[in-house]
Amino acid sequence: MSTSLNKELGTTDVVWNLDALYESLQDDLLRDDLDLCLQEAELLKESCAGKLAELDPAVFARTVRRLERIQVNLGRIDTYAFLNFVTQVKNSEAGAFLQQSKESASRVNRELVFFDLEWSKMDQETADRFLTAAEAAPYRHYLTNLRRYADHLLSNPEETLLVELSPVGNEAWLTLFEKLMGHLEFGEKKRSEEEVLSDLYAGSREVRKSAALELTEGLQTQLHILTHIFNTILAEKMIDDRLRCYPSWVSARNLSNELNDRTVDALVNSTIDRYDIVKRYYRLKKQLLGVKELYDYDRYAPLPSLPDQLVPWQECREMVLQGFRAFSPEMADIASLFFEQNWIHAPILEGKRGGAFAHPAVPDAHPYILVNYTGNIRDVSTVAHELGHGIHQYLAKDKGYFNADTPLVLAETASVFAELLIFHRQLETLSDPEQKRAFICQKLESIFATVFRQISMNRFEDMIHNHRREKGELSTEDLSMLWMESQQAMFGDAVTLGEHYQTWWSYIPHFLHTPGYVYSYAFGELLVLSLYRIYQQEGEKFIGKYLHLLAEGGSRSPYELLQPFDIDLTEPAFWQGGLMVIEKMLEGVEGI
Repeated sequence: MSTSLNKELGTTDVVWNLDALYESLQDDLLRDDLDLCLQEAELLKESCAGKLAELDPAVFARTVRRLERIQVNLGRIDTYAFLNFVTQVKNSEAGAFLQQSKESASRVNRELVFFDLEWSKMDQETADRFLTAAEAAPYRHYLTNLRRYADHLLSNPEETLLVELSPVGNEAWLTLFEKLMGHLEFGEKKRSEEEVLSDLYAGSREVRKSAALELTEGLQTQLHILTHIFNTILAEKMIDDRLRCYPSWVSARNLSNELNDRTVDALVNSTIDRYDIVKRYYRLKKQLLGVKELYDYDRYAPLPSLPDQLVPWQECREMVLQGFRAFSPEMADIASLFFEQNWIHAPILEGKRGGAFAHPAVPDAHPYILVNYTGNIRDVSTVAHELGHGIHQYLAKDKGYFNADTPLVLAETASVFAELLIFHRQLETLSDPEQKRAFICQKLESIFATVFRQISMNRFEDMIHNHRREKGELSTEDLSMLWMESQQAMFGDAVTLGEHYQTWWSYIPHFLHTPGYVYSYAFGELLVLSLYRIYQQEGEKFIGKYLHLLAEGGSRSPYELLQPFDIDLTEPAFWQGGLMVIEKMLEGVEGI
């Protein structure tokens, strides 16, 4: 089925070219770079360990540059290993090299532990001598940010040991999860996860129900292993947080995102307070679909008037680029590079990881995008979403490796904004009121998935992390009960969640790869709704500020980066304003 669909959509040859990183697993440069990283790390440790505070500011700045070059090379190797693996998770050679790259990075990073420790613990007067030096100016934010971790770092031997063990700890369990999900086949036709999930958007209720049951049956065959993986990663984070004296399970994520707890609490609580929007919408959808009861597998059912024809890859490309160009020719020109220079992997393939992502790679290469393109209207939004990430990463790479990496909460800004541009572009082409309503409903459901669903999943994370810390290991039944509790709070009596839905926590990778990540989606969506309102008011003036925001990458904190837009992230009123935009969209649908 995948082969014929790829051919029909024109995605068969839309595969990425990784030569900007390495030519193959046999590329001699791979081994050379690994050796070079280790040699340079050993030299740096020998010349600077224990003496950081005594260095001349110019020498200190050069030390930071040397550190950055090592991490660039490690990043290049890791990116190649990961991208090579995710399109062929059943390939043992690709899996073995991914593990080798992690072990090699561990050997290198153990030599560099001294820098973070000495720099973070350095007295402020000495640190200021380096921070105010002109030579260190490009790294000022990066270095200042590192010092925020001072209270959460362990001793040198302890940090070195943790780095040494990392390839067989959390990383190994994450790789096992990827391999497990990559090998899973669903239903009699032995379809991939992506193909089954796609059916949840089908017009036929029987197809949707069948897909839901197939997904559940497939997950249940490995549920004992998935439960063990979840518990192991929860326990490792619990131990790590305890050793590092983080007050809660999400504290490390908030620190990484450069946000204070007040901001995150304002976002989460404001969203929970408006779960009524979700309930209102699904009660309306039940009427529009003409059903007595709306089940979980009906959530994404298309309304009868929604155009359901397949969108070939070439048409998707033109649609997205035209939407971007109407906003900014520069944005469209950058997006064109992804199509023209094979920076995208689009077909559905056996053994390919499900979902979609954009990977920033390293500044002297370029980002890569993975999608599993099935040709529906949602996939067009997904392509726009990932290209938004790609454009952001492309613009920010000039800031250098240490400054290009954007905090997760702002990393979603460009992607969600890109989606919104394409939505409005597509909406303008529709004249029939019923089609418009169906299309807006489809967008509302996408927004719900990004805002309300992600916050409900954040609440699930909160419950399972606290349960693991207070009561011990969770059983499959515990995880399923807490999952249903978090989901039911959002849907209320508007959606009936079937028994099969209880185990759907088990296939969501964010819970494992990046604990605490999911609130970033809600942050990004609500921020973008506010930014788009500013764009509608300011027009051309806004575009320059917006592109500058993307180009700044992670060189400043989210609070500083958003100052030109006069946004106060700590105020609940700001988040409530974004939620009111969603409610206005719902009122528009209710009025048709």
